[in-house]
Amino acid sequence: MTDILMTTWDGAGATPPLMSVARALVDRGHTVRVLADPVLRAEVEATGAEHLSWTRAPHRTSEDNESLFVRDWEAGPEGFGLMRDNIAVGPAAAFAADVREELALRPADCVLTELLLFGPRVAAEAAGVPYVVLNPTINLVPAPGVPPFGQGLLPAVTDADHERDRIAGELGMQGWDVALPALNQARAEQGLPALEHVLDQWRSAALTLVMTSAAFDFTGPLPPNVKHVGPRLDDPVWADSWSPPPGEDPLVLAALSSDFQDQQDLMLRIVSALDALPLRGVVTTGKGIDPADVPGTDRVQVVRSAPHSQVLREASAVVTHCGHGTTIKALAAGVPMVCLPMGRDQLDVAARVEHRGAGVRLDPSAEPASIAAALGTVLGEPGYRIAAEGIAAAIAEETAEDRAVAEIEALVGNHGRQAVGPAGRR
Repeated sequence: MTDILMTTWDGAGATPPLMSVARALVDRGHTVRVLADPVLRAEVEATGAEHLSWTRAPHRTSEDNESLFVRDWEAGPEGFGLMRDNIAVGPAAAFAADVREELALRPADCVLTELLLFGPRVAAEAAGVPYVVLNPTINLVPAPGVPPFGQGLLPAVTDADHERDRIAGELGMQGWDVALPALNQARAEQGLPALEHVLDQWRSAALTLVMTSAAFDFTGPLPPNVKHVGPRLDDPVWADSWSPPPGEDPLVLAALSSDFQDQQDLMLRIVSALDALPLRGVVTTGKGIDPADVPGTDRVQVVRSAPHSQVLREASAVVTHCGHGTTIKALAAGVPMVCLPMGRDQLDVAARVEHRGAGVRLDPSAEPASIAAALGTVLGEPGYRIAAEGIAAAIAEETAEDRAVAEIEALVGNHGRQAVGPAGRR
């Protein structure tokens, strides 16, 4: 039996894929404990893993919107800086101290950590414990031929495009390196040498597992320790039961962030767009928005949550902000999309939907008439569904076995511990 320490934070759509990995490892006979925010206790314990709370590191003790760390809807273009300074790198020393203390109390065979947290990587490196970065969205490791992350760029075609990518890549590195002093302070406290760039921390990872479809992502030559392992498709444990609205008209799912991103006005415009068309709509507001603040209509059902995997079996299209979880589940079901990305990784996820021909992309300020017109296009032109179904076939092949767990078990085995149990499937 192996002992695995997972570290994560309350990152909305990042939580279900990590909990899926935890559940699969527990089912395979491994001992898993998860250092996470107190608000994630129920989701962690539902996997069979042990929940541990951060102490020094930032953590949420309540689910009210005021407790959110990354209030990027208030920051506009400065949203990246909030993420970098409030969660990813700024508090790296505090995250590292918590992880190092836990490893001293109870050694682990490996550490699994969510993509954005740099502190746990520092602690694992200092403790000599192999660590795995769990990347629950598109690949963020720079690769030749892949546009830099953050702006929703399509792959370069012209010389001007390539120069665009070069400049954007340099600016992105500079943006991360604003927090280099904080990262190097964390490393110094753990007895490690300084780095030249924040993203150099990635080099000490034993593995980075990109939990999306290679048929969906933009791919280029990557280091051998960075691997696409297919998406996790589990619904969150807090999803309520659901019954479809009555009628025979096509069903459209509208789903924005599961957390608050100031998306109420966009939801209201989506409801208006859905109500203008001969279809049935299901709008899930998530934890951050009260369904009472987004009135439904005779044809548009508004609920806090529903198991998207069930809804998607009946859906003809999805309207979404292009969070990775909703997007990849829609594609796994072969359902095309209207994309309204608001920020974070959503611009880049939407760019991939557009590039693969599985949907159309609009600005999140789009009026109801424009959203309705885009829905009409996606529903009326079969090429969008054909493209989505092509990706669905690839995802079915990628998820036929649990590649993420297989990689983790191979790593632990290579470090002298024997994995147990038969090969499992999600």
